[in-house]
Amino acid sequence: MTAWVLATLIGYLLGSIPVGYLVGRSRGIDVRKYGSGATGGTNILRTMGVVPALLTGLCDLGKGILAAYVGYRIGDRTGYALAGFMAVVGHSYPVWLGFRGGKSVATGAGVLLLFHPYAFLGGLATAVAAIAATRFVSLGSLLGALVYLVPILVSGAPTPDKLLGAGVVLVIYIRHWENMKRLAAGKENKLGQKAQPRVQP
Repeated sequence: MTAWVLATLIGYLLGSIPVGYLVGRSRGIDVRKYGSGATGGTNILRTMGVVPALLTGLCDLGKGILAAYVGYRIGDRTGYALAGFMAVVGHSYPVWLGFRGGKSVATGAGVLLLFHPYAFLGGLATAVAAIAATRFVSLGSLLGALVYLVPILVSGAPTPDKLLGAGVVLVIYIRHWENMKRLAAGKENKLGQKAQPRVQP
């Protein structure tokens, strides 16, 4: 039980490292004031360009892998699931930024990559294909997340892995709720559009 609690805490703390926010601040930009206000790679891309976005995405992927690995070493498969899920929660709801973070696609992918590389590759291929066809990053993320999940659910993966996969996708869909409404309304931003300053209430 102590190991599982520790895995949960470590997972959240690693996931909550606000990489995108820190990358923005290194250039004097608060990315929360632009575009979607999220601190993930897509908003960094639209706000700052390709190189900062790649750095953010790779670091977010890496912290997901690290959280999952540490959780597994501490508490086996249940520790992996707890740490991985909390890394995703921490990325989306970091305490350091008033619980306003990213949308957990890269971090969630890193978590699942540790034990499910084929699901990861399938999801990545789906996301890339969808983005190339439509130029909607959000649509690619949503479809890719589902393709991550299906092989995990239908395979002989341990129960904690299946619960983790479902939890990761749930968080991603919750964080993309506004994107889904804009997609349905035909108002979603496409890849290549620059982020505009957010209107302050």
